[in-house]
Amino acid sequence: MLRAITLALGLSVATSLTHAQEIDDVVTSFELDNGMQVVVIEDHRVPVVQHMVWYRAGSADEPIGSSGVAHFLEHLLFKATDTLESGELSATVAANGGRDNAFTSWDYTAYFQRVAADRLDLMMQMEADRMVNIRLTERDIVTERQVILEERNQRVENNPRALFSEQMNAAQYLNHRYGVPIIGWRHEMEALDMEDAISFYDIHYSPNNAILIVSGDVDPEEVRALAEIHYGVIPANPALPERIRSQEPPQRAERRVIYRDARVAQPYVSRSYIAPERDSGAQEKAAALVFLAEILGGGTTSYLAEKLQFDSQVAVFTGAFYSGVSLDDTSFDVIVVPAPNVTLEEAEAAMDTALAQFIEDGVDAEQLDRIKMQLRASEIYARDNAEGIANRYGRALTSGLTIADVQAWPDILQAVTAEDIVEAARAVLRPEASVTGWLMQAEEVLQ
Repeated sequence: MLRAITLALGLSVATSLTHAQEIDDVVTSFELDNGMQVVVIEDHRVPVVQHMVWYRAGSADEPIGSSGVAHFLEHLLFKATDTLESGELSATVAANGGRDNAFTSWDYTAYFQRVAADRLDLMMQMEADRMVNIRLTERDIVTERQVILEERNQRVENNPRALFSEQMNAAQYLNHRYGVPIIGWRHEMEALDMEDAISFYDIHYSPNNAILIVSGDVDPEEVRALAEIHYGVIPANPALPERIRSQEPPQRAERRVIYRDARVAQPYVSRSYIAPERDSGAQEKAAALVFLAEILGGGTTSYLAEKLQFDSQVAVFTGAFYSGVSLDDTSFDVIVVPAPNVTLEEAEAAMDTALAQFIEDGVDAEQLDRIKMQLRASEIYARDNAEGIANRYGRALTSGLTIADVQAWPDILQAVTAEDIVEAARAVLRPEASVTGWLMQAEEVLQ
């Protein structure tokens, strides 16, 4: 009886997923006369809307010597404008039962409000206002500069793992700005001033460098009408520069980072490899890397867990990570936390042996099918989250992908073969394109 129930449940889930696979995101996209792209994603189940403005400008677009200015400006945009007092935008969102925030990455900066659907007009009015009418004082500069410095203290300086990760990232990228931390290097953050902030604002904050994404209980034509009223009247920036970045040269030498810190509670080995991102119209390599990360290090049933945690018991944790949504080359990362009495050197050697063995063993067919079902389910269930789906499109569109790419992604994942995954492993897991790091406790100083 139990087997019959299990089989029935499995068939039920598979049937539900099959039906759900036929449901595509209801997406409407158009462009305003000033060049602003507008994307509307309909979901009428709940009378809530996610309103987001994404700028194609992140920390990798900053001038050399002004690291952290993109994130600094994000903070400053919650200050006053010509029509709103400092903090008034957030206070207004809260008074209308919503919430708002913003975030900065290497490739984008985004601002959002999540409110009742009938408040969309007000959200657009305020967001359009701060696109052009920012009003800063020297006191704002001093105050927020101290805020971001304190944020760096809390998130980076007081966290040896964050400091280690920062050093690893800097070693991985020989020429690209992805090697510079999003929050900025402290010595450059301390020098950020009004001119830095306003210059970045004037260059990048314009409708022809922005994407408006509205998801939830909305009608595309109503969104179009409101967008024309609030955003359509803002002139395009005719001097918007082409988005050109320094690119990575061929990486021909493996690098090592050893970071020692007395605060380290658990030493571990980290390895990063330069890896391709999801390219528009050519996402297949990235799709294979998604599966490679899941098969190698996606939990206790993964290949590395089996080899290092259970068979040889040289590790207490293993993981592999890949995120392909970026404008330029990204990284593929592996972590091994050694078991007690296992040295970092021994853990690294075991990791290397396991990675080489995986390429020889290949992919287990049943595991691949199981992961495909899990990924398909997660793609489907993600459609129930208006905030998550708006973020998915925003990250993709500001990173060089298209709406068609986003919608094709689930099927591209399902088409990945075991051979594709092994080929991706051979192409990416190359020592000469890697950085190996040891995070370890500080050595005792003998008196």
